[in-house]
Amino acid sequence: MNLVITCEHAGNQVPDCYQHIFSNCKDVLESHRGYDPGALEIARFLAMECSAPLFICETTRLLIEPNRSIDSPELYSSYSQKLFETDHEAILRQYYYPHRNGVEEVISKVSKPALHLSIHTFTPILDGDARTVDIGILYDPGRKSEREFCRYLMDGLEQNLPYLQIKFNEPYLGTDDGLTTYLRTKFSDRDYLGIEIEINQKYIGSEKWELISVGLKEVLFDLLYASR
Repeated sequence: MNLVITCEHAGNQVPDCYQHIFSNCKDVLESHRGYDPGALEIARFLAMECSAPLFICETTRLLIEPNRSIDSPELYSSYSQKLFETDHEAILRQYYYPHRNGVEEVISKVSKPALHLSIHTFTPILDGDARTVDIGILYDPGRKSEREFCRYLMDGLEQNLPYLQIKFNEPYLGTDDGLTTYLRTKFSDRDYLGIEIEINQKYIGSEKWELISVGLKEVLFDLLYASR
């Protein structure tokens, strides 16, 4: 397989021309609403260790959500929704399409099958409810190649990280709107595997965070070499 790694919520940067809509919003920008803390660190580590191309979007998801379809009501946040239509068009051209089109172009050119890993993290408590999953493997159960690969991925992670709760399609569904969901409409099951990895932010800065990074790398390495 040819591996491509992406990180749609890598940062919480606000372009200078849109600073005014986020005045007094520092706390929100630095929260899970602004970006996925820790995701870029793991994405870069995996890309470096596996010699894989890496695509990142460091503009805050509160300006535009690169992991949503163009017609999604979640494409713009409550902060950016109030901008003029001309601003929305400019944001699409500068921050949305370059990321998504770049990923699609590379996947179209690499030898098949292409394995796309989209790296995310999630807040341990949402709306007052604690999430019990530590690592989520998100995929489309209707696609045989993804289903089989994720079974091997799960087995490897359970052996390497036996103290963690690893679950399929939690805390979100792999068929929810996202970049992988879109790319499945462009590439066949045989040619494309789109997997999202969701990691609980509660481990950031701890020894387990390091172990998760290394565990993911070792399992991924084994699977990539086994497929050759």
